Amino acid sequence: MNLTESAEDRAFREEVRTWLAEHLSGEWAALRGLGGPGREHEAHEERLAWNRHLAEHGWTAVGWPEEYGGRGLSLWQQVIFHEEYARADAPAGVNHLGEQLLGPTLIAFGTEEQRQRFLPEIVAVRELWAQGYSEPNAGSDLANVQTRARLDEATGEWVIDGQKVWTSLAHLSDWCFVVARTEPGSTRHQGLSFLLVPLRQDGVEVRPIEQLTSGSEFNEVFFTGARTAGDLVVGEPGNGWGVAMGLLGFERGVSTLGQTVGFARELETVVARARQNGSIDEPVIRDRLARLKTELSVIRSFALRSLALVEGGQDSAAGNGAGSIFKLAWANWHRTLGEVAMDVAGAEGLLARPTGGYDLDDHQRLFLFSRADTIYGGSDEVQKNILAERVLGLPREPKGS
Repeated sequence: MNLTESAEDRAFREEVRTWLAEHLSGEWAALRGLGGPGREHEAHEERLAWNRHLAEHGWTAVGWPEEYGGRGLSLWQQVIFHEEYARADAPAGVNHLGEQLLGPTLIAFGTEEQRQRFLPEIVAVRELWAQGYSEPNAGSDLANVQTRARLDEATGEWVIDGQKVWTSLAHLSDWCFVVARTEPGSTRHQGLSFLLVPLRQDGVEVRPIEQLTSGSEFNEVFFTGARTAGDLVVGEPGNGWGVAMGLLGFERGVSTLGQTVGFARELETVVARARQNGSIDEPVIRDRLARLKTELSVIRSFALRSLALVEGGQDSAAGNGAGSIFKLAWANWHRTLGEVAMDVAGAEGLLARPTGGYDLDDHQRLFLFSRADTIYGGSDEVQKNILAERVLGLPREPKGS
């Protein structure tokens, strides 16, 4: 594996860095660092305008094929873009689920009509998307989905009834991709379909869930006779499990390298606070900070190796558990960072800022939100089962009655 950048890649990195430096100024300068996990409530309309500004200059969906509005960048150039975007402290995107998950899924599994209808709107950031997977009794055990959909023969529409939960940004989204059971009597992975459902209709109720961090990026979504067109099923009806799993394969793609850059910046702020308050001189704190820096370097190297296997066309990269290993590594690393941040803050970390109300500083918010890192996106327990059963070939975990 050769990670040495070519002259072309270096020139591209400089292009991205220069463009961001020039454009993250003036009216956009105040958006630096805003948004992201636990902070999605920050300046949403302004970040939406910024994302549309990116789209106007060709900086959305950069890895998509040019025929669908992307730039057709190589895997390594996509990594470069996400790394430089993170290094510039540019505001978090508002349509990650549409651009990074649904778009590639439609390119891989959708009809040409679906691609022509939805992909241009995602590229231009005119339609925002939410993910309708988890339910009250089907979170990590996604195959237990109970939301149902039936085809209305009179209208040719799908009629959806059920509930989704932990639906990120549903209150700000126009559409939701929904895994629903469309074959009566089916169980587990069988009889599921992958539907594209408009959220702005009478049959949909979105209820925000307030978090410890005071934001409400998660939601409950209730479908009561909600409708969507009959041709807005991705893949064949009843075969939605394969599409749903295909989408999850895109979840831990090249943008994860940008994520590690953001983690490094967070670590730097904790180190700076330790220097400021003198806790850097405590041997235990110093050792934990050094360990975090070393571990993050290892996590980044592992992610690069996994992407190199994909770029090299080695299918085993998808089946060797790399995604599960990476999720386990970064989620536990980030949670530990939050704990160390609170230890560095000391007694100061126990109090909200004196500006009134429940006003958390960045390290308090980091600590509280990172408690969820090992749960969302596939809990630690699920990732370990995947590695044990699918990679190591160990016996399946016994299921309850």
